[in-house]
Amino acid sequence: MTVTDDGVVAGGSAARVSGRGPARAAAVEQQSRADRVARGKDARAAAPLESHAEFTPAPGRDPVGLLVEQEKTRVPELVPVRHGRMLVSAFTFYRGAALPMAADLATTPTSGLRVQLCGDAHLSNFGAFASPERNLVFDVNDFDETLPGPFEWDVKRLAASLTVAGRDNGFPAKACRKITLAAGEGYRTAMRGFADQTFMDVCTRTWTSSRPWPSSSPRSRRKDTS
Repeated sequence: MTVTDDGVVAGGSAARVSGRGPARAAAVEQQSRADRVARGKDARAAAPLESHAEFTPAPGRDPVGLLVEQEKTRVPELVPVRHGRMLVSAFTFYRGAALPMAADLATTPTSGLRVQLCGDAHLSNFGAFASPERNLVFDVNDFDETLPGPFEWDVKRLAASLTVAGRDNGFPAKACRKITLAAGEGYRTAMRGFADQTFMDVCTRTWTSSRPWPSSSPRSRRKDTS
């Protein structure tokens, strides 16, 4: 899947669509911290926080049509299996609907700060796995939709998935809102801390916790916190 700020192209790599081979990466000039701070302030002015609170569907919006078109690139025998999984709940549909959400996000304000996105940063694409040092790591574990794009897209995909998953698991609206806001605050706080660190420190940063992971169900959550 290739997504741009102007629209969405489903299936195939950009190189395959254009008929050209992969381009050689250009040298990236490292900006000073002062330059990065100034750029961040400019980005904030270009896309203020309140601009992200509204969403107006594009004319002719057709999420089902996008999924049907995307299925032309999939193994035909597995398409019914995919449909069956997406029909289970709102969250399982959300998991399988990265392309329609990308199409929606392409119409929303962005700051102009582009990164290498996960591309499908919903809750279930984070998990535990072993590092080369045999440490247990919790991080993004699915990159088959990765592409360059606005950083806001991954953050919004994750935040929305927390609300949808919360509703699916029976959490009240107040709890879903609290969970989603906590995720946004955690991201903002972490990024603010990273801004004061060197590139190497950011790349090698780890966080260690001895606390057990909480259960995902409301009933066991009440038991865990009582």
